[in-house]
Amino acid sequence: MLRSGAQRLRGLRLQSLPLRGSPGRLRLACGRQGEENPPLSAETRWKDRAETVIIGGGCVGVSLAYHLAKAGMKDVVLLEKSELTAGSTWHAAGLTTYFHPGINLKKIHYDSIKLYEKLEEETGQVVGFHQPGSIRIATTPVRVDEFKYQMTRTGWHATEQYIIGPEKIQEMFPLLNMNKVLAGLYNPGDGHIDPYSLTMALAAGARKYGALLKYPAPVTSLKPRSDGTWDVETPQGSMRANRVVNAAGFWAREVGKMVGLEHPLIPVQHQYVVTSTIPEVKALKRELPVLRDLEGSYYLRQERDGLLFGPYESQEKMKVQDAWVTNGVPPGFGKELFESDLDRIMEHVEAAMEMVPVLKKADIINIVNGPITYSPDILPMVGPHQGLRNYWVAIGFGYGIIHAGGVGKYLSDWILHGEPPFDLIELDPNRYGKWTTTQYTEAKARESYGFNNIVGYPKEERFAGRPTHRVNGLYKTLESKCSMGFHAGWEQPHWFYRLGQDTQYRPSFRRTNWFEPVGFEYKQVMQKVGVIDLSPFGKFNIKGQDSVRLLDHLFANVIPKVGFTNISHMLTPKGRVYAELTVSHQTPGEFLLITGSGSELHDLRWIEEEAVNGGYDVEIKNITDELGVLGVAGPHARKVLQKLTAEDLSDDVFKFLQTKSLKVSNIPVTAIRISYTGELGWELYHRREDSAALYDIIMNAGQEEGIDNFGTYAMNVLRLEKAFRAWGSEMNCDTNPLEAGLEYFIKLNKPADFIGKQALKQIKAKGLKRRLVCLTLATDDVDPEGNESIWYDGKVVGNTTSGSYSYSIQKSLAFAYVPVELSKVGQQVEVELLGKNYPASVIQEPLVLTEPTRNRLQKKGGKDKI
Repeated sequence: MLRSGAQRLRGLRLQSLPLRGSPGRLRLACGRQGEENPPLSAETRWKDRAETVIIGGGCVGVSLAYHLAKAGMKDVVLLEKSELTAGSTWHAAGLTTYFHPGINLKKIHYDSIKLYEKLEEETGQVVGFHQPGSIRIATTPVRVDEFKYQMTRTGWHATEQYIIGPEKIQEMFPLLNMNKVLAGLYNPGDGHIDPYSLTMALAAGARKYGALLKYPAPVTSLKPRSDGTWDVETPQGSMRANRVVNAAGFWAREVGKMVGLEHPLIPVQHQYVVTSTIPEVKALKRELPVLRDLEGSYYLRQERDGLLFGPYESQEKMKVQDAWVTNGVPPGFGKELFESDLDRIMEHVEAAMEMVPVLKKADIINIVNGPITYSPDILPMVGPHQGLRNYWVAIGFGYGIIHAGGVGKYLSDWILHGEPPFDLIELDPNRYGKWTTTQYTEAKARESYGFNNIVGYPKEERFAGRPTHRVNGLYKTLESKCSMGFHAGWEQPHWFYRLGQDTQYRPSFRRTNWFEPVGFEYKQVMQKVGVIDLSPFGKFNIKGQDSVRLLDHLFANVIPKVGFTNISHMLTPKGRVYAELTVSHQTPGEFLLITGSGSELHDLRWIEEEAVNGGYDVEIKNITDELGVLGVAGPHARKVLQKLTAEDLSDDVFKFLQTKSLKVSNIPVTAIRISYTGELGWELYHRREDSAALYDIIMNAGQEEGIDNFGTYAMNVLRLEKAFRAWGSEMNCDTNPLEAGLEYFIKLNKPADFIGKQALKQIKAKGLKRRLVCLTLATDDVDPEGNESIWYDGKVVGNTTSGSYSYSIQKSLAFAYVPVELSKVGQQVEVELLGKNYPASVIQEPLVLTEPTRNRLQKKGGKDKI
């Protein structure tokens, strides 16, 4: 029954409502078409060997089979436990959109839609693809700002996107109540597709190109072999596979458990409502665009002559299928539905009726309440998994239909060519680790589902499930003093509260309450001495008789001498930047490798794979959780630390980029003279349990020098002023090190044939098309963050990669990629920020010289150059 408060809304009468699933009936209600049964040959064939075995016959798994087979891979086998589309695919609402608030996921959406546009012609299978466009509705000023923020990030992509006004919105969607509508974000080419028909068309294509789709064939056992291959067991027989891909949807956890992994996935109940014919809809001359009312938290689209409406409930009201997490998916569950629950979604129904009044007179012919799988951050997990050779995943798809085509192509390219076709670290399955408990996963999945349509701010923090067990001894000391950020399970200070200033989390598209405190921290490091918690760094120990040879093969830089450190990059075979690490040669043949928090298992997987494939005799150990790290930086850093150690820290004895084992007070540390701030500083690596004591000792010792804390926001400003590149921003798998300005670290003349060396020589010979430059721009109350469009002569010519306010020159500062011809110092361009283009100038970098450079010039008598 409807809630009493909704009775006055004249309807939502329930007609022939199926409470528990009737797949045939739902397929009829939603206009499903397609091939019910595969050719008989697909049922009778069996292979003992396969190049790739894909587990799961939903749209994602079938898409991968299609792309691998079409690209020429022989012996592609897909194993499905019951029938194709069983699980989440068959009951999906089928929405397709070019829009995504991220950057490279836009490419996945683009590839999916472009595939779906031609799939029917290629396979002869009807796919039911409609492209009436979509409109996101803004009914608040802050939502309009969000649309402007997103527009700055779309100009340098292939997808069309526009902000449109109320008149245009009403013209396109005449059934809308315009009372509150301020603007819309419009994507031409968006729409919806029939998931069942899409999957069957992909299946037809996969068979056409030689893939075997076998079902019912549930996988009962997965066993890795010493040579990296897999034994795959089913009731119909066993198969040897060179690689396996887990694409098992909400059964992915069960498949993961077969190989000792706990994939962080939670099944969530998602409901949508289908109405009968609505006269006002039937009278329209063209199909309505898909509507997304973000404040009402629902989507709405035309379904034949009626409407389909799907809400996202709040995290308090939504329902997680906890029993499946505890006890596993019920045997035989495939094309069933859960009991519908209109009460749970009534506030969204009422919002939709207010926005689209014809819904008040509509009859419901179907309520679909089915399981979809959520990861903690709502994004899927795609790629090879660290710790297991040749085990890949394509799981956790909350939006599987729009992701299926693009992810199938992305994974196929990666598998066939040995490296990802573009950077997509936000989908890396290795972003999660042992810290990702079931309790954390459920809390985050609940939060992510409930936050589906909230405003997406820059520097956004979400607080459910925190903290994890990845806290060092400093957490309790600092948590009340600062705004914490979340980095790969760790809590790390972003900025510190100042006395009398606002201490709340205040996200904004403009400068907000962290702006002045970060300025204070910046001055602290530039003028005095500051301490920062760097414990989230990924940390690896590598040793063994082949350790030098392995690292020489992995890294484009030379291997540092014993007692020294350098910055080194791992490149892909095509010469792109896979990772940036600091490499410290501690004792002969033993190394400490440091990478960013978000790259820990991403980098470790690559190193381990190269070590195994090359047969190197090395021992690789992940010591991230064993070590805490404190950074001490600023002109008085040496003075403070010298009070606490017998080791001579003078410039001539403890040189820049030198590493030593010593004691600070009585606490053993590995000290590296390096700082991402570019100022005089050390990173102190120590036992995690010593963090609190070490911090207290340093802070007490620095009272005379005015020591204080600083966080990652201030460090970002400092590194930008010094023109330090950041992996994931200025460099990644979309960039090569030459265009990123990393020539100093790339030793093409070193004897070792490091990965990517030959490709890089070819890139250098051909010449670069773009370069990374440093820009300054005068704005009002908004600063670049990265991924904003760069304009020149009325056209988008590039994009920023990162940016901030520079407290030294009191202007905004940004890195950006521009065409080579626009990269000269003094060149004028424009940076788009919140709907306005600001004049910007290419400057000579760095804006501020690093402390070692200043020191060197001073010794040479070059004070006038500093």
